[in-house]
Amino acid sequence: MTNKQAIANVTVNGQVIPPTAIEYEFARLVRFYAQHMPEEQVRAQAPLLRQRAVDQAIGAKLLFDEAAKLDLVVTDADVDEKAQEVAEQVGGREKLDAMLKKQGVSREAFRAQLKSGLRVDKLVARISAGVPDPREDDIRTHFDLHKEEYKRAARIRAQHILIKPRDDSPQAKFDAIGKLNEIRGRVLGGGDFGEEAAAHSDCPSGKSAAGSLGWFSAGMMVPAFDEAVFAMKVGELSDVIETPFGFHLIYKNDQEAEADASFDDVRDSIRDFLRHAARGEAVAAHVAELREKATVEIA
Repeated sequence: MTNKQAIANVTVNGQVIPPTAIEYEFARLVRFYAQHMPEEQVRAQAPLLRQRAVDQAIGAKLLFDEAAKLDLVVTDADVDEKAQEVAEQVGGREKLDAMLKKQGVSREAFRAQLKSGLRVDKLVARISAGVPDPREDDIRTHFDLHKEEYKRAARIRAQHILIKPRDDSPQAKFDAIGKLNEIRGRVLGGGDFGEEAAAHSDCPSGKSAAGSLGWFSAGMMVPAFDEAVFAMKVGELSDVIETPFGFHLIYKNDQEAEADASFDDVRDSIRDFLRHAARGEAVAAHVAELREKATVEIA
């Protein structure tokens, strides 16, 4: 989700909050709400989420400053564990080092950032420690009031093989298309699509999942891919499809129509949502107290 807007100039107690911090909070809000409501609803809420991102960036700054003043112990082992978690999220230690180098951030500075963040985590845990988990009847009531929002969209299960041209030249594209057409011929002749994906796909899903993309709904893939796969019949093999990622061959495994969600399907998701909201209210109340004592300027 882009929806770029001018970012406010924000200072807290005379210190400027970087625009990147606001963008980070906005992206985090979008990711969270995308887990609990349809994408079109998240997009409609984007202006409100952007304003909340400004408020959360201010709150984060206030919490970071408070956490730095308190005796919240974060060990080197804690930082090591968090660093490993971040490395796994970005694809490994080498990729993390490359990313830090590109950003001009030293490993020491990165570890200091992690340590500061872990202190805030401990502060937030302390603030929200007394917040009770949502009751079962609260979870059920939320489900009954929001059933339409929890409808499962029509979805598709498919495999694909991605071939990336070695460069932008016409010959490289021609070679990529030719390779996929050779694979297509073998599959039509009885070859196993998953084995071909494992042997030839440039997508990580090839080796890890025989090219499987799992279940996905409309709008989750790039438009060209989306249009092609939703027009296919179950069990059909596509022609070569071009997207910004390269060239694809798609095999459509299954398709399911839109369906009402059952309470059991979404109970845990609702519980987590309500728990997050309740703890968020406790933290927000604490931040509001800090903000009353701070000098905050938004231009």
